[in-house]
Amino acid sequence: MNDPRLDKIRDRLLAHLGPAEIALEDESALHAGHAGAASGGGHYRLRITSAKFAGLNLVTRHRLVYDAVHDMMHKEIHALAITAVAPSEL
Repeated sequence: MNDPRLDKIRDRLLAHLGPAEIALEDESALHAGHAGAASGGGHYRLRITSAKFAGLNLVTRHRLVYDAVHDMMHKEIHALAITAVAPSEL
């Protein structure tokens, strides 16, 4: 069964960053009882490879990811662990 939030996050990332690879996992069950879980926001782990990350530092890469999902943060997304790489770094 597909999680609509995962689909929404993935769609945003595809549209904004045109990734060559994207792996998105819902780790919310690992954080049950955590204060952030009470708000309904999920905990996610993302590994994304995009040519748009070439030549950018880690903070700028993360900013691009957050820009793609900014309106979902703190409502649908409580935490997002990001690994963002350029294709040349694989």
